[in-house]
Amino acid sequence: MQRTLLICRHAETYEPYPLQPDFERELTPHGLHQANQTGKWLRENFVKIDSLLSSPATRASATARSLASRLYFDTERIAYLPELYNAREAELLHVLGHLPDEAKQVLLVGHNPGITKLARDLTGQQIGYMEPGNVLAITLTLETWEGIHVQTGVLLRHNMEHVR
Repeated sequence: MQRTLLICRHAETYEPYPLQPDFERELTPHGLHQANQTGKWLRENFVKIDSLLSSPATRASATARSLASRLYFDTERIAYLPELYNAREAELLHVLGHLPDEAKQVLLVGHNPGITKLARDLTGQQIGYMEPGNVLAITLTLETWEGIHVQTGVLLRHNMEHVR
């Protein structure tokens, strides 16, 4: 069965001020614009998603809400998973491996370096470092999401040249 994993890096954030927890960094006005443009690109290229997983960090959750609104995805259905905050690729794979089988098209909003490493591992390609607001789509032939641990997908498309 064909499944699509959309991997998105959160949009641009403010630099942290002294003693500000990294978790609380907010999107800049340009970051809000990036998230809006990324959502528009997703809607034009993928129409809908079945599941949206996001880090609960302020910058990732704001990006996820913006993307959800552009995809007409109910923001109440966004899964904010603490284990996605600055997660390494192994943790990302673990989370994805527990998705319900009925989810065919999934959007993951997270942080570098984990999401870039995940994209490289899943495609076997030397994908450039994902910049804020970048998203890429990987198609995977999987009966269940549990098989993602040993599956190599195909890079379908990305917006890396569209979001600045």
